[in-house]
Amino acid sequence: MKHRLPALIMALIAVQVICAIVFFVDVMRDAADLGGVGWGLLPEALASLALFVGIAFEAACLAHLLRRKASLERSVGLASSALQGVIENHFDAWKLTASERDVAALMVKGLSISEIAGVRGSAEGTVKAHLNAIYRKADARNRAEVLSHIMDTLIDRPLLSGGERPPAGTRRAVN
Repeated sequence: MKHRLPALIMALIAVQVICAIVFFVDVMRDAADLGGVGWGLLPEALASLALFVGIAFEAACLAHLLRRKASLERSVGLASSALQGVIENHFDAWKLTASERDVAALMVKGLSISEIAGVRGSAEGTVKAHLNAIYRKADARNRAEVLSHIMDTLIDRPLLSGGERPPAGTRRAVN
């Protein structure tokens, strides 16, 4: 539904434009029959004008929202690329093999051991062995600590009292 919403709104605006034109033409015909716009036609003429103004406002709002949506989608794409870069930097620092990188990437995405094994077409024991190698190289005890190392890189505040960050792959004290 959300992907069809802009088209639905544009269709609604088109119907409103048709109605406004019909309404305006009716006011003009009545004015011609009466020999001018009199006090009786003034409310209809103002309503017709207000309808056109409302249509213009709706169209401007829709255009603004569509531009904003496109901008946000670009921002999400950039953030996704940046996050991928951070993850790849950690994998490089930990000197993961190609197989370990694949398993680590799937782990970061939240897949279980059985899901990773299914995606990779390997045994669960192989995935567990890769995960143990990843934990060892990342100086982590479990998935949460691996993800914590990655997330620490994304946090824009000092993690230690002196303001310095711990080197990649090292454990930090948990209070």
